[in-house]
Amino acid sequence: MSFKRRIPSKQATPYAGTRVSPSSPSTILISTGIPSLDDILGGGLPLSCSLAILAPDNHSAYGELVQKYFVSQGIASGQQVCIVDDDGLSFAKECMWMPVGSSAHSHGVNDEEEKSAQSDERIKIAWRYERMKHFQTTVSSGNDSSSDDYCHTFDLTSRIPASVVQNACNTKQLVFLEVNSSRDAGGSIRSLLGRIQGVVSAAPSEMGPIRLCVPALGSPQWGDVDAAAILWFLHSLRRLLRQHPHVCASVSLAPHVCTDRWGGYGWEEKVGWLADAAISMTGFGANPYLVAVFPSHHGLVQVHKLPAPHTILPASDKYSTLRGLSSSAGASAGSGENNLAFKCTRKRLVIETMHLDVEGGVTERHTTPSSTAINLDAGLADEKVHLSGRSLATVQVELEKAADVTQADSQARLPLNATTTPSKVKKPKKKVAFHSDQPDLYDF
Repeated sequence: MSFKRRIPSKQATPYAGTRVSPSSPSTILISTGIPSLDDILGGGLPLSCSLAILAPDNHSAYGELVQKYFVSQGIASGQQVCIVDDDGLSFAKECMWMPVGSSAHSHGVNDEEEKSAQSDERIKIAWRYERMKHFQTTVSSGNDSSSDDYCHTFDLTSRIPASVVQNACNTKQLVFLEVNSSRDAGGSIRSLLGRIQGVVSAAPSEMGPIRLCVPALGSPQWGDVDAAAILWFLHSLRRLLRQHPHVCASVSLAPHVCTDRWGGYGWEEKVGWLADAAISMTGFGANPYLVAVFPSHHGLVQVHKLPAPHTILPASDKYSTLRGLSSSAGASAGSGENNLAFKCTRKRLVIETMHLDVEGGVTERHTTPSSTAINLDAGLADEKVHLSGRSLATVQVELEKAADVTQADSQARLPLNATTTPSKVKKPKKKVAFHSDQPDLYDF
């Protein structure tokens, strides 16, 4: 009797712009538009899951920027996008787009910042080190066509064309839902969830994934909401996503709603419990000391929860490179989870491993003396050095200048036509004397 090994057929991707999760063939992933964020989530955001972004910095809009990446990626992939905002059209028009003059499958966004940083990549230590792999702090997008369709490359200096937005609105690819806040926060949230249910139910699953974007949950346009109302909205939204496996949601909380001062002790953990994934992006704008220590980063990234549909452990623990827990992380694998930070350059937002620059936080090496160094004046006549309280004697240093003054007076008395031969300048002599009445005092 002969046996033939059964080889499973390669499963085709059911939707455009999606990918099958490497941890579970029944899990479909979509891209957030940021390759480094996809890596942290385990390859992307799974369908029927929600992502919560907390950005507590009031002087920046990093959470809103992540939502714009989410919307731009959905429009570029031909997926339906629903924006929950009172001015959703203006929000869509402010989204970034692919670089001008490149196709939809373009990868290379050449940042001027990266060019200047890599202009002197040639290592000067030894010639044999030049062939070694350069130290990488983030992940790069793939080079195959599947990764092109899955995650496009966007440029922050490019705005989405008005024709693209208009065409998406005409074809119902881009849908807007107003919050319509009222005095009764619970009633307005119930009404909003009902309208979201109507949009999701009207689009069949064969049409493709639906991206639900909530740019600023808890902002003034939501009315007078409290912590319980926001938690109830997140819980109801997650229940709605479980009923529709082709829908996913990305929610950003307003900056003043992201801290424990507003929601109470353990507020970030509560948000993580009611969302499938929760990540906080804390900027350095409120702490000048951190700005000086980490000049190459703009804030910290903290992972509160990761999606794990159809599995016990998150796929990120096994497949994420940035977190450093997987075998693909290289030498850092098994040494604990990496500290993560983000930076926003002129053309893109990237999440990378947090590290100190050269000389402990300064990008260029010091070639000048330290600012704390003490420069002694050569003409100082009297200098006292105070030792610590543990010293047994106090030392007083005094330099003699009588010889220099006598020599200067003799040169002044010479006639104008007289020639003087230069003499060597002698160092001032020092004298040491001991005071009998003050045994802890020395005179030099």
